[in-house]
Amino acid sequence: MCSLISNKLNDTNETKVTYFFLLGINGPQTLKIFLFSLFLGVHIATLCGNIMLIALYLKSQHLKTPMYFFLSHLSFSDILLSICIVPNLLDTLLKNGKSMSLTSCLAQLLATGTSTGAECYLLTAMSYDRYMAICNPLGYMKIMNNKLCVHLVAWSWFLSFLICLVIVLQIAQLEFCRCNILDYIYCDFSPLLAISCKNSFALEITTMVLSVPIILLPFWFIISTYICIGLAIFRISSNVGRQKAFSTCSSHLTVVCTYCGILITKYTVPIGGQSITMNKVISLLYTVGTPLLNPIIYSFRNQEIRAALNKWMTRRV
Repeated sequence: MCSLISNKLNDTNETKVTYFFLLGINGPQTLKIFLFSLFLGVHIATLCGNIMLIALYLKSQHLKTPMYFFLSHLSFSDILLSICIVPNLLDTLLKNGKSMSLTSCLAQLLATGTSTGAECYLLTAMSYDRYMAICNPLGYMKIMNNKLCVHLVAWSWFLSFLICLVIVLQIAQLEFCRCNILDYIYCDFSPLLAISCKNSFALEITTMVLSVPIILLPFWFIISTYICIGLAIFRISSNVGRQKAFSTCSSHLTVVCTYCGILITKYTVPIGGQSITMNKVISLLYTVGTPLLNPIIYSFRNQEIRAALNKWMTRRV
């Protein structure tokens, strides 16, 4: 199976891989049809839900605040992730696999990595926004102005793209001559390294170093801000005041816990300690499930979102 799609090099017995065959999800055809229907429904719901959040932010004057500005970009990040993964996954289910060129594979890796990094930074910016709103309410409007919010979002996208670009350019220098079969649901970092026949030690070190500013530092910052937020809430004397303060950050905290939990499981648990099936399940939760979380959580738990949605629907009727 490791020679399905390959180009022979002249004057050598080695085989250089320029195309990959993505297996996707293995199983009987009935299972694949069921998963196709399920993933298609989730994909449509993801697009509709996140587009709705972006539209509500653009249309509603009550949502013109830093938190919903960050949320709209978070929704865009989820749309990008879903578009990059799900249509390709649906194609593999219909065709029992799909061939992808090295360029397409690297482009998918760059897009999904940028989306992941941007989401980490945006969640960090949202935690800082909640910290300022609760711990420094008097200076909140002065500090969290439009200029700062735009800078935070722009740097979130730029840094995540730049870091992922460095990694992808290094992966492009690898030689894939062992096998062109990717038993995975999309082109990801670990499966590509597994089939590389070139020493990837330098790339692994680079990736480990770059994971600090894109994953570890934001995670540490979010934990630190919520410790401060928790202490500030406990200092509020009235129960009503505590509930009101906590409600302003409960949706974000729910998203952070769910997203970071899946992300940490995906990238910190050793690949060798997991079965291929478990790896695929975790990746499906991350790439298919998490993009749907934001519209669900913010629609059900956020009163301002529900009020803006009801107002918009009333106008339409």
